[in-house]
Amino acid sequence: QVQLVESGGGLVQAGGSLRLSCAASGSIFAMNVMAWYRQAPGKTREFVAHITSGDSTSYADSVKGRFTISRDNAEKSVYLQMNTLKPEDTAVYYCYSQIQMAPGRALAAYWGQGTQVTVSS
Repeated sequence: QVQLVESGGGLVQAGGSLRLSCAASGSIFAMNVMAWYRQAPGKTREFVAHITSGDSTSYADSVKGRFTISRDNAEKSVYLQMNTLKPEDTAVYYCYSQIQMAPGRALAAYWGQGTQVTVSS
C-alpha cells in the first residue's frame, strides 16, 4: 500500500516562514503530479500548488510569489516553502500525488493525513 506523510506544520507569526514536507512510502513505481491543497475551518479544500513529473509548477493566485513547491524524486518527496505567511494562510495542508504502483498499472490518487499551519497576527 502507499502512504503520504506530511510534516513541518506549526504555529508561526505573520511574516514568518515554514517548510512543509511530504514523503511517500510503499509500493511505488512512478509519481506523476504532486500537489499541496489546504482547508481552512468552515471552508472547502482548495488548491495551493502543484508540480509535474517534468518540474512544471502552478500556484493559486493567493500564494503566488510567496510559496514555492519542489520535489525530490529519489526521496519520493514533495516540499512547500512558505514565506511571508499571512493569517489567512491558516489551514490544514494536505499532500496529494498521482502514483503508479507498478508498470502497466493505472495512476491512482493518494492524499496525506494533513498538517496544521497556524499563522498568528
